[in-house]
Amino acid sequence: MRLLVGGAEVARYVVDPALDARHGPRPYLHPVRTLGGTVVTDALPADHVWHLGASLAVQDVNGSNLWGGRTYVRDVGYTWRDDHGVIAHTGEVERSPGRYVHDLQWRDRAGGVLLTERRWLAASALTPDIWRLDLETVLVAPDDREVRLGSPATNGRPGGAGYGGFFWRAVADGEPEVFTVDAAGEETVNGSSAPWLALTGVGSDGGAYTLVFAGLGRGDRWFVRTGMYPGVCVAFAFDRPAVLPVGGSRHGRYRVWVADGTLNRDAVAGLVALAP
Repeated sequence: MRLLVGGAEVARYVVDPALDARHGPRPYLHPVRTLGGTVVTDALPADHVWHLGASLAVQDVNGSNLWGGRTYVRDVGYTWRDDHGVIAHTGEVERSPGRYVHDLQWRDRAGGVLLTERRWLAASALTPDIWRLDLETVLVAPDDREVRLGSPATNGRPGGAGYGGFFWRAVADGEPEVFTVDAAGEETVNGSSAPWLALTGVGSDGGAYTLVFAGLGRGDRWFVRTGMYPGVCVAFAFDRPAVLPVGGSRHGRYRVWVADGTLNRDAVAGLVALAP
């Protein structure tokens, strides 16, 4: 499925990817482009093959790995386990050039339904150099059990590895810069709860770009990497599990501004302030 802005394709949404179960099959956005054509996502990179552009994924959903790769086991470390589930498209609700809505199921390796979800995606132009992605999601737990969302950090891994949630694997030539309203650098912003976070980099075509993320919910934190690889995540379980009660729901609304060029802190703050 293609997302268009003014007739130009800014993102492709892979609804039903044919992937090895160990890569955490799930819908994902890739490639995502600036209006100038610079690609700002990476998918299936050699360093972490299970990183799939921009997607929702959690490593521990009631013991099932829906992130891909090895599972972090307390007092053991990362271990290959036969615990990989899938986030599966189950039905299309709405489709237009700049908007897509569909239903999904988060399933364990045996096909059991862990969560159901409705997801909305929309793309809109803001200026000749900036467009915005809006992604909204409602996750619903079954009527007979609660659902625990965990991460390597909640399972014992040190070093702020609280990833899992809305994750954006960026692409950058060299190490990108990252900053919030009052901090800069991976070590400072990782684990923060700032209202927005910006990443500036250079794409493989030499084009400079800026990504601005917003949408932390209650208890969410930013998970950020720039040294090992470029990635930003709205982390659901950064230092403690997130629990959906029996029959309960979790609502998320995430915004990503995709800009050509390098925006400074004042420009980013002004951009976010204009959002309705």
